[in-house]
Amino acid sequence: MPTDPRTMQPQSPTRRTFLAGIAALAAGSAAGRVAAAESWSPGPRVEFLVPSGPGAALDASARKLARLLEQQRLSPAVVVSNRSSAHGVVVLQALQQAERNPNVLATLSSSLVYSEAQGALPVPYTEFTPLATLLTEYVVVAVRADSPLRTGSDLIARLRQDPTALSIGIATTLGNHIHLGIARPLKAGQVDVTRLRVIPYKSSAESLTALLGGHLDVISATTPNVVGQLKAGAIRLLAVAAPQRLGGVFADAPTWREQGVNAVGQSVQGVMAPKGISATQQAYWTRALREVTQTPDWKDFLVLNQWQDNFQGPQDTATQLAAEYREVRALLAELRLVQA
Repeated sequence: MPTDPRTMQPQSPTRRTFLAGIAALAAGSAAGRVAAAESWSPGPRVEFLVPSGPGAALDASARKLARLLEQQRLSPAVVVSNRSSAHGVVVLQALQQAERNPNVLATLSSSLVYSEAQGALPVPYTEFTPLATLLTEYVVVAVRADSPLRTGSDLIARLRQDPTALSIGIATTLGNHIHLGIARPLKAGQVDVTRLRVIPYKSSAESLTALLGGHLDVISATTPNVVGQLKAGAIRLLAVAAPQRLGGVFADAPTWREQGVNAVGQSVQGVMAPKGISATQQAYWTRALREVTQTPDWKDFLVLNQWQDNFQGPQDTATQLAAEYREVRALLAELRLVQA
């Protein structure tokens, strides 16, 4: 029989079971959370609030999660509700009104941190309940296939001469991770980023449509938003703001670092719930999200969009977002979007 290392006395089966349970919880294992969540289950209807329009990356991941939660019988019907607005304000207001309601979920992303850093949120994102971080995504810079711009270096050279020479489309808000995803490398390339002509759209799907229609010269977007048009040969990627070259359809796209510009633009996506839900309800959703992100269907979805698996529980999520908040303040100040 195993012994207790502190007393060298035999451990009872009950004590061994208890210690094993604590170890499982500490490791964040889904199995260790099952028992904690058994006394509550969602329903009869769950609403998933998304701060972007249909077809955008945030919308795609929310719909995939909704379908997998249903398929894995971890939730009844999950209805995705698109509520696009500047800084995701409409979603936050709805989430605030749903206080203590565990049947309302919402996208948690780096954009909230950037908006909070600008003082643009009606209520701090920290007022809500983090459930999990799911993935890391990277920002790309794209032009039409017939654009005279061939590389990220071409873009920098043009904007050094005249920062207003090109129209740049982003989604959905000035100062968010998509905006800074292009501002960072341009700043590193000695472009005056305070003079850029940046135009926000309701979604990256809309900015991409504007690019293809000749209404924009350049767009900044996250990887999943450009997969279809990249495969079709309608656009060219000038640079990817990842630490190393991505795979799949992005394999031929150079990183900024490969072009001599030391810049990485990434963000995270996750899920949050209203303030005031119980610890049991929070644990249930964290376990459920962990379970669906371990499915082959989800893993294939990440590969398709060149998203990086990055599952983190509530505490690690809160810590990461706090660190991200501190990092973006300086760049936002340089863009004159916040006071230094």
